[in-house]
Amino acid sequence: MRVPRISRTRYAAVGLVLATAGALALPAGTAVAAPTADPTTGPLLSYVVNTKANHGQVQKVENAVKGLGGTVVYSYEQIGVVIARSNDTKFAEKLRLAKGVDSVGASRTKGILASDQGKADVAAEPTGTAAAGQEPYEANQWDMRQIGVDKAHKISLGSRNVTVGVLDSGIDATHEDLAPNVDASQSVSCIDGKPNTDWKAWQPTTSDHGTHVAGTIAAAKNGKGIVGIAPNVKLAAVKVVDDGGFIYPENAVCGFVWAGEHKFNVTNNSYYVDPWMFNCPNDKDQSAITDAVRKAVAFSQRKGVLNVAAAGNENIDLAHKTTDVSSPDDTTPGTRPVTNDCLSLPTELDGVIAVSAVGVNGDKSYYSSYGKGVVTVAAPGGDRRYQIPNTPDKDGRILSTIPGNKYGYMQGTSMATPHVTGVVALLASTFPWASPNELTELLTNQAESHACPTGDFNPGGAGAWKAKCEGGADDNGFYGAGIINAEKAVQWWR
Repeated sequence: MRVPRISRTRYAAVGLVLATAGALALPAGTAVAAPTADPTTGPLLSYVVNTKANHGQVQKVENAVKGLGGTVVYSYEQIGVVIARSNDTKFAEKLRLAKGVDSVGASRTKGILASDQGKADVAAEPTGTAAAGQEPYEANQWDMRQIGVDKAHKISLGSRNVTVGVLDSGIDATHEDLAPNVDASQSVSCIDGKPNTDWKAWQPTTSDHGTHVAGTIAAAKNGKGIVGIAPNVKLAAVKVVDDGGFIYPENAVCGFVWAGEHKFNVTNNSYYVDPWMFNCPNDKDQSAITDAVRKAVAFSQRKGVLNVAAAGNENIDLAHKTTDVSSPDDTTPGTRPVTNDCLSLPTELDGVIAVSAVGVNGDKSYYSSYGKGVVTVAAPGGDRRYQIPNTPDKDGRILSTIPGNKYGYMQGTSMATPHVTGVVALLASTFPWASPNELTELLTNQAESHACPTGDFNPGGAGAWKAKCEGGADDNGFYGAGIINAEKAVQWWR
């Protein structure tokens, strides 16, 4: 994944109808022309269709979809979004003319077909001996000490009344460090854009990513493996990543609506919505995608959910966008100009906490995207160029859980984001009355200020990684309001 790219195996969902017609008798010697392909028939694509959020309007749109030969996959009347499919290359163009339709957009550029992909990058299992009162691998968790988690746990481990939704590739609910906290009753798969609560559906298949993220947030304090930031809170797996590693708009819409309906306290979103890194308002497909995801995010916020999202791993200044070279990422990416009106979803939507990554030394990780007015806070995401003194493995990445009762290292803003989500879970536990806006204020108030470096930031010595930080110590493009602090989050008297 770009944040990082979640391991890819394209999701297979091919619709096929076989029919047999009676033979047509023709006079002997009659020439039969070779069949010609229907010029409007193309690959099977999914679409997001936006309308008014009421039953009557949604029903009219469903009828219009069916009238054009399309299929209704699922409808979200709460927000006025219909997920549809069609192999008609003119489907969106025709549907935009239907009464009551506000916007229509293809949610992908590649047809729904099957293929393969491998695992995410994970190092060998760590080694180490636990000190008194520690988990076996806690000594390797430099990230937790950096943000005061060890000190926070002397005050609070989080509340069982708090639920964190992990919108990702699924969580291994049998993992020794996660099983105590995964709530199967609130977990779901959103693949194809519709909820499926079958246990197997929301388990990870081709990716370790979601299980790694979950461990940082809430690995249990149970004498096994590692410890999470809020080890007493509940985790809900919301699988939005298909087997190809793609998070298509309909999956994200399903995930945010599910989070809102189940009144999660916070969600973790370590991804951007495929296939466009940035969705631009002058493109009808991308504009409709933005509309649909924005409505789903806003719905969750109205239901009391605070959403946390990764800034990205491209070292892009999100406050000064100029070029996109990686979209669409499900077919053949090209180079196109973009402006600040083109949004990374869900990171740049109103009310979403955007997270940049720092390394062992507390400075911006070389890969982390940034942007004044975009990044809310920063958190440990790892930087493998640095080794950690006085730790068994000296690995500058983030250690967490992976499927199969194992543990491994990853780095990225994907790893920084769950640190913030874990701290928000502690805040929600300490201040149960707080709304999403109030939790955001509490989060930024407890962050430790971190000033911009002088001149260009060029940690690796390679010009490709140069970055320019804007702003003062308390609010800048690299760190937002600062680096999060778990200890302060649990101090209700501050």
